[in-house]
Amino acid sequence: MSKRRSKVHPNYKTRYRVRNWPDYDRALRRRGDLTIWLTPAAIAAWTPLGTGARGGQPRYSETVIEAALTLRMVFGLAWRQTEGLLHSVLSLMGLELEVPDHTTLSRRTAGLKVELKRRAPGGSLHLVVDSTGVGLFGEGEWAAARWGGRGRRGWRKLHVGVDADGNIVAAELTDNATTDSTAFPDLVGQVRAPVHRVTADGAYDRRNVYHSAHGLRAHAVIPPARSAAVSGEPVLAERDAHIEHIALVGRRRWRVDVGQHQQARAENTFYRYKIAFGGRLKARNRAAQRNEVMTGCNILNRFAVLGMPVSERIGA
Repeated sequence: MSKRRSKVHPNYKTRYRVRNWPDYDRALRRRGDLTIWLTPAAIAAWTPLGTGARGGQPRYSETVIEAALTLRMVFGLAWRQTEGLLHSVLSLMGLELEVPDHTTLSRRTAGLKVELKRRAPGGSLHLVVDSTGVGLFGEGEWAAARWGGRGRRGWRKLHVGVDADGNIVAAELTDNATTDSTAFPDLVGQVRAPVHRVTADGAYDRRNVYHSAHGLRAHAVIPPARSAAVSGEPVLAERDAHIEHIALVGRRRWRVDVGQHQQARAENTFYRYKIAFGGRLKARNRAAQRNEVMTGCNILNRFAVLGMPVSERIGA
């Protein structure tokens, strides 16, 4: 298989270096720190109170199940090994609490409602949106192609919105048939701060995206199609301005002038996600799959709090 080459000629590539390497190096090491503790509130909520409803009552709170899911994803464990890790943590802390077995952990994960944990907004946001594919559990693409469909080649789409610092402020998991522009309104609806700019790639060059950005009073930086023509419609005024700008200076210069290259912040987020958790979902249930990716996004946001690289341009 041939190695994929960059579309950018080496003469035009911008080089960067990390200015805060010592701090970032320490942050990377801290991501593997096994120092774990439980707050008094988490210990008190370990076994939930009865609901009063008929039938068996849950023995473990959702906090316990979500904590187990987080440990599973951080350390790349199967459910049995996650059960063992919880046993060891409670033993080291001297806590006499029961640990859910791996079957309970797997079953209860689908019933969670994991919410994206965002940092408190400090002002208006520059929102960068994009999507990527994540595979489903199965034999894989090779087996499916080799044996005529015996493998599960399905996949989902993970849509994210990140701010200028790379923090995930919106995320959603959809079917692979859901287009980026279709998911956009719900995605930006999750953002809890004013948005002054939206940056995206050409897949978002759709009327409903510009309409949503216009409703946010946000400046939309989206590359129009090469065959695009000026429409004269008020809701597409920014798109028309981009088309005219490109006609004057060319597409490459337009990207520099408007800063469209910042769309790479979302691509970097997907790279971080797949390096940390892989490109395939472990869960098989649809609800559990969503909880899995939301937990992964929460972990990445926590990693960002520990430390992120600060890069500076050193040449073109």
